[in-house]
Amino acid sequence: MPAAPGGPRLLLRRLREAMAEPVSPQARLDRIVVLIAANVVAEVCSVYVLRDDNVLELFATEGLNREAVHLTRMRADEGLVGLIAKTAEPLALSDAQQHPAFSYRPETGEEAFHAFLGVPLLRAGNTLGVLTVQNKTYRVYSEEEIEALQTTAMVLSEMIASGELQGLAPDAGTAARRAISVRGTVLAEGIGLGYVVLHEPRIVVKTLIAENSEREMTRLETAIENVRSAIDALVERGDKMGTAESREVLETVRMFAHDKGWLRRMREAVGSGLTAEAAVERVQSDNRARMVRQSDPYLRDRLHDLDDLANRVMRELVGHEAVGLPGMLPENAILVARSMGPAALLDYEPGRLRGLVLEEGGPTSHVAIVARALGIPAVSEIENAAALCDSGDAIIVDGVGGEVHVRPGPEVEASYAEMVRLRARRQEQYRALRDVPAITRDGVRIGLHLNAGLLVDLGHLVETGAEGVGLFRTELQFMVAQRMPSAAEQQALYRAVLTASGDKPVTIRTLDIGGDKILPYMPKLEEENPALGWRAIRIGLDRPALLRVQLRALLKASDGHPLKIMFPMVATVDEFVRARAIVDREKAHLRRHGYTLPVDCQLGAMVEVPSLLFQIDEIAREADFLSVGSNDLMQFLFAVDRENRRVADRFDPLSVAAMRAFRLIAERGAAANCPVTVCGEIGGRPLDAMALVGLGFRNFSMSPAAIGPVKAMVLSIEAAAVAELIDTEMARMHDGDSLRPALAAFAKARGVPI
Repeated sequence: MPAAPGGPRLLLRRLREAMAEPVSPQARLDRIVVLIAANVVAEVCSVYVLRDDNVLELFATEGLNREAVHLTRMRADEGLVGLIAKTAEPLALSDAQQHPAFSYRPETGEEAFHAFLGVPLLRAGNTLGVLTVQNKTYRVYSEEEIEALQTTAMVLSEMIASGELQGLAPDAGTAARRAISVRGTVLAEGIGLGYVVLHEPRIVVKTLIAENSEREMTRLETAIENVRSAIDALVERGDKMGTAESREVLETVRMFAHDKGWLRRMREAVGSGLTAEAAVERVQSDNRARMVRQSDPYLRDRLHDLDDLANRVMRELVGHEAVGLPGMLPENAILVARSMGPAALLDYEPGRLRGLVLEEGGPTSHVAIVARALGIPAVSEIENAAALCDSGDAIIVDGVGGEVHVRPGPEVEASYAEMVRLRARRQEQYRALRDVPAITRDGVRIGLHLNAGLLVDLGHLVETGAEGVGLFRTELQFMVAQRMPSAAEQQALYRAVLTASGDKPVTIRTLDIGGDKILPYMPKLEEENPALGWRAIRIGLDRPALLRVQLRALLKASDGHPLKIMFPMVATVDEFVRARAIVDREKAHLRRHGYTLPVDCQLGAMVEVPSLLFQIDEIAREADFLSVGSNDLMQFLFAVDRENRRVADRFDPLSVAAMRAFRLIAERGAAANCPVTVCGEIGGRPLDAMALVGLGFRNFSMSPAAIGPVKAMVLSIEAAAVAELIDTEMARMHDGDSLRPALAAFAKARGVPI
């Protein structure tokens, strides 16, 4: 298949002219296959498009029977064309009919052709179809010819992705625009219908075909050199300063940036007539297509490193201003990202945000906490989420079932619209309970409080009828700031929080950082197991200046009002005693300088480290109150990383072992007359909260959206009956059993909403 005079560059110019002609999509596609066949001196050129029903259909041909167009169809894994679509790899054969995957289609008339070359039509690593050429002779296609056809395929891929061919198959659409449904992990409940906004928008390559290949080669070389220098500087800075960017990740990206094969493929793409941007896009699309099909998780993880590198080069080529700015949202925006921190989410205008989709991030991550605070439905663990959709695509986020629907069909959209209406009616019912005290049918009062971390959360106090704030996470102020908040800034926030809460109590937790909660302006400490490392109260006691500044700001902000402070991740009674001593010193300091102290300053400890279970009597005597951090307590009790999908759901918090731990805390707290609140996620789930009421807990703190459902449950039960059921079940069950089935049956039989 010797190239015609002018080679691929001439072909690309002719294709550009064909794309601009004012003709129908079918006529344009027919013209394109004629141009390709003529340029590469092939007797046949055919385009197969992957339909939304996963069938490959012949959309255009030069050299085969034209009557077979839109009639010849095959499964996506059938024949040579199906093999290319499945593997996303080129296939060159001197005698195609001898290949075991060859599938003879008599209507095409291809029995006269032997040599075969096919390449996948790829975009963002997704297969959209297959481009093939054939010759009668038995011949071997060269690497240059394969490269030229791959370059041509990129132009066709963009044509398919644009939706131009969508109506050519009357009984189906193309796979590029097909509906996609994937399941992930719920971060924040709710249902959101809207349109995709990419947090890190893919740079759209508007010019595929180069006017001057030499100039494009220079642009590519310059961009790569600049990216290499920038990565080298980041690695060096990480060595000296211990920045938050992981050295290991940067070293991997640097290794790829110096890979000769990667650079060679981009140079070849530019040499074939593509612009520098199109060359980067084409090579990365090929890489993505190969790596998403790998079964080795290590190789699949490297895809993110290659994406990072390609994005860096692309930004060098087009300029950083082309990326877009956070906060600029259309109406009904659904944000899609690989990962995101709470600060990045807060950069966007919440009034226009209807949902969040992430590739990475667990239910207890801070971005999940912020999403719940803002009332934004969110789903994570959606593999390659950003590659599944384009900006502006219709999308549904199901924060109840954990599903994401991209480009949903009308039936799915109508079904979810009805679900939204039903949820709205249910929320109206919950709002009707706002001023109704949460008292069980047998007269037991249950205190329902809010978890909060932002000033905006305090508006939910009136909206939900919550009795106060059971947990105010102070670290969110630190995580969304670009620098360490000053003492005055902290004091201003705490005063605003206490003022906004009015006469309702607020329990403020001291800074809980470390582990997965990294401050962007503080050196990152590399630890083998950060969840069990230097974090929370341990940092406060080792760096008392940090804790003293926060405590002083809290004491000043109270200005004569009651104040409740609790310390996170207390592992021993001694840690609490040492923290209390720091509070006493700060109070003495402020008293000497004439400041008004809180009329009542209560100090509490979070029970989330299992060691406290064996010191529960002592800590209940020392502390004014206890708060059960059930997320961490369950993680440490069962040695389960709550961010690890393989094991996160392995143990049920309603299992006998967990219930015994909870019962111990409730009983020993009551015996010491020490109030106990549950502030983890378990308290916001009606069935789980019902179990905790049966164990003796009387105070819960939860997300605003959980207040209504939990209150409805409380109003429907008799605490004594639940306690009796739990006593009976726990007495006869084995350690591995769960109370969940028995509790669910109990609730169903008595009409308890769960």
